[in-house]
Amino acid sequence: MDYVIQTNQLVKQFGREQAVDTINLAIPEGEVYGFLGPNGAGKTTTIRMLLGLMKPTSGTIHIFNRDLKKERISILKQVGSLVENPSYYPHLTARENLEALRKIYQVPKSRIDEVLAIVKLEDAADKKVKAFSLGMKQRLGIAAALLHEPKLLILDEPTNGLDPSGIIEVRHLIKSLPAKFGITVLISSHLLSEIDQMATSVGIISEGKLIFQDTIERLRDHAREHITLRVGDSMAASEALLVRGVHAESRDGLVFLQEGSDTHVAQAVRMLVQDGYNVYRIEEAKRSLEDIFLDMTKGNVL
Repeated sequence: MDYVIQTNQLVKQFGREQAVDTINLAIPEGEVYGFLGPNGAGKTTTIRMLLGLMKPTSGTIHIFNRDLKKERISILKQVGSLVENPSYYPHLTARENLEALRKIYQVPKSRIDEVLAIVKLEDAADKKVKAFSLGMKQRLGIAAALLHEPKLLILDEPTNGLDPSGIIEVRHLIKSLPAKFGITVLISSHLLSEIDQMATSVGIISEGKLIFQDTIERLRDHAREHITLRVGDSMAASEALLVRGVHAESRDGLVFLQEGSDTHVAQAVRMLVQDGYNVYRIEEAKRSLEDIFLDMTKGNVL
């Protein structure tokens, strides 16, 4: 697998505080990677290090398989970013704002129309930015980040402060970038619901530590349905099932079955009744992704 970003034991310390604690990011090419964590978890600090805006205390950063410390300028020429609120000249139009940047990047004039089309702002190209909604401003910020045709786009909380329609606009745009333009996207957020609707891979950071990193599907696996049985003696009942080869555990006075199909449930109940256990209730439960996220970030075992 080709990784666009890889960090090795990345650390950032401010005095005695370890803001980022030995994290190993592995972001595959062509993914929308959701970088998820509560406010203050270390997301923005990590992003600032990836963009060369802040030096790591220790550890290494490789982008496009090249060392950021040694090849910072050439690497960052292929990276677009939107960190915090994008800055504009409000009295200028969208096109004029992009033209100012285009001269710095030295890209063809035709690129302005291309990026305006990507973010669906063609009709507002000649309107002054001060008249834009927050969602339009955010899309213009992404257009500016795409102007020099980057291979990697880093977005820090891009839906912050947007109304529902603005969130949907930005979400659709971000999801389209890898397939349409071959751009890998790293997007940070403290909202799991946002990441769940955009990302294909996810990394969860809490108190500076990377506590989960895998596909969004693997995260959803943790939220799959499970069956609980209320029985007379949950500890003894779960052990009786384990002896018979049924995956079960006792927790909070209940027996949890790891296999939730009708056949497995019927089999487990039959075994318990045959062994003389009273089965009082069978319940189906499903943990939400939010529950999983809260458990992870509070340090609970899944």
